Amino acid sequence: MASNEQKILKTLIVDDESLARRGLVHRLKNIADIEIVGEACNGREALQLIREKNPDLVFLDIQMPGVGGFEVVQQLDVKTMPVILFLTAYDEYAVRAFEVNALDYILKPIDEERLNQVLEKVRTNLSEKRALEQKQLLLKLASTISGETISSMEELEGKDVTGLVNKEPSRLAIKDGGHTTWVNQEDIEWIDAAGDYMCVQAQGVTYIMRKTMKNLENELDGNILQRIHRSTIVNIHQVREMESHINGEYFLTLESGHRVKLSRTYKDKLKLFK
Repeated sequence: MASNEQKILKTLIVDDESLARRGLVHRLKNIADIEIVGEACNGREALQLIREKNPDLVFLDIQMPGVGGFEVVQQLDVKTMPVILFLTAYDEYAVRAFEVNALDYILKPIDEERLNQVLEKVRTNLSEKRALEQKQLLLKLASTISGETISSMEELEGKDVTGLVNKEPSRLAIKDGGHTTWVNQEDIEWIDAAGDYMCVQAQGVTYIMRKTMKNLENELDGNILQRIHRSTIVNIHQVREMESHINGEYFLTLESGHRVKLSRTYKDKLKLFK
């Protein structure tokens, strides 16, 4: 229980990935001053819940289909806007842009120590003034990332803010003789190795490519696909259940019902699924 002096932070989680939302709920549920008042899987749901629940704090994913995180902030009333903690899988350059412009962010996959640091910062700085500053900080961030000077919310609203965020899906080129098939990495469920051949499973189709596991890993987006066994790569967003095994290994069940093994060698990857 939180003390009488400690403000309860009504908290909303916004992320289009159900696994990411579950992981964040798991981390927040035992924090005394956090009360999760809702979850949203897209920007439109987020705007509705913000109006209905009036949260103090919103964990807001930037990259979502349709209405993204920046667009959500654009549509909020500056006088009643909650504190925003952006969730991002940005590269190092863009993360520096967040830091330079003093916006609070958490890099995905979420690190528990980083989460605690940011929450402590929120507790220290939470105030009406902080909420009013959010849009000005957003303008600075948008200017840094876009390379253009954006001096007002009206000017930002006149731009396509989706262009400030790279939403082009990561793709994998699968070559078969002189033919190349491009597969969105989000659509890949898992990859099995058979010698120097890789079996790529995506949307019910099996693609065969000649490539070593090591070389293939270098082409994959680590925010989507992670190696969990010497011969297996899995889409971390497709994992529905996790079951421990007596020998220290784990079995992961995907949304399709297919099961894959996470070996002891890759036990450090467990943090991606908790």
